[in-house]
Amino acid sequence: MKTKIAGLLSLLIPIFAFAEESKLDTGDTAWMITATAFVVLMSVGGLTLFYGGMTRSKNIVNTVMMVLGAYAVAIVVWTLWGYSLAFTDGEGALYAVVGDLSKFLLNGVDYKALSGTYPEWVFVAFQSTFAAITIALASGAVIERMKFSTWMVFSVLWITFVYAPIAHIVWGGGFLFDAGALDFAGGTVVHINAGVTGLVLALLLGKRKDYKKTAILPSSVVLTSLGAGLLWFGWFGFNAGSAFGANEVAGVALLTTNVATASGVLSWIIMEWITAKKPTLLGGASGAIAGLVAITPAAGFVSPAGALIIGIVAGIVGWFGVFVLKKALGYDDSLDAFGIHGLAGIWGAIATGFFALQSLAWDGSPLQNGDRMGQILVQIESVIFTIVFTGIMTAILYFISSLITGGARVDEETETMGLDEATHGERGFNL
Repeated sequence: MKTKIAGLLSLLIPIFAFAEESKLDTGDTAWMITATAFVVLMSVGGLTLFYGGMTRSKNIVNTVMMVLGAYAVAIVVWTLWGYSLAFTDGEGALYAVVGDLSKFLLNGVDYKALSGTYPEWVFVAFQSTFAAITIALASGAVIERMKFSTWMVFSVLWITFVYAPIAHIVWGGGFLFDAGALDFAGGTVVHINAGVTGLVLALLLGKRKDYKKTAILPSSVVLTSLGAGLLWFGWFGFNAGSAFGANEVAGVALLTTNVATASGVLSWIIMEWITAKKPTLLGGASGAIAGLVAITPAAGFVSPAGALIIGIVAGIVGWFGVFVLKKALGYDDSLDAFGIHGLAGIWGAIATGFFALQSLAWDGSPLQNGDRMGQILVQIESVIFTIVFTGIMTAILYFISSLITGGARVDEETETMGLDEATHGERGFNL
């Protein structure tokens, strides 16, 4: 009898455990709603100021509109079909790369449905902000010369055919997810994705007509610094929110994010001090973003010591991308989307394999079984795939968008006048 009772209990325990796991947790729900709000603020508040301050005053309205417009497009596309493509899974080769449309317009997702311990609708909203900021980040590479109409069409296509598949592949049950790639909050999905997109668009559009001919000065480094501060603030929602609950891992991500960001600030301004003899506010703000980018894939996996190293190297890598690589290759990445997000994202994704703690590794990852080298190889594979897939698809979508809108680049008169008045009929500063 005791044996039968024990056997029955062993069958019931998983059922009770599943029921417990599926129960709504108000603390987790409150944190995820708050984290989502943080990411909205860092995007439509922080990124608009960060990018707006770095561009010339005659194009500041257009720069902010590029961010705001892309952000709004992404939220709508995500709700209609992006979420379904990214986070549905099933049998068959197609699901290794992308999901299906079974959840189009959130079909079948009841407001009471749970994602772990909080509503799935909250998960949809949280993930929508990731898609939105990713395309908004890419705009920094092409400001001052790309048609706003082309950018809006491109944003719709890009979220559909680039972001959603990459999100599925890494997070939603695709082949890199199955291989155990570690990407806590978007090193590949967000930053390499955005950086490579920006680089490809910058190369296809060509340089601004006065690039390297006249001084191109930021409208306000103070606005940029304020934007960086809001990004730093919002990134706690971005990274700690990716723990999907008010739990210990959220605490890990919170601390490592802060440590890596501060380290990035210091290493960037030290590089400026050594090479140019003047540490700049713009450099410090850029170093903060480089640190934030690099720690994103590693935030919930590493120790504070690992975060410190990742942040220090990120500042140096970002500085190299802006002042050495861009100059050597001669491309015009207006606000250094690739130099900071692309390169620091690549470093962070690979560094995750080196510094992640086995005790914090996701289930199914090579590191969970003690295979550090296997984890590093999977991280490298995820970086290479993202670069190749995003690069090819971005080029294709650029030409389609350009065809639809009668060319992607503004005319010379508009570029000379500035896109604010020519495109939007507004000025950023009426002084």
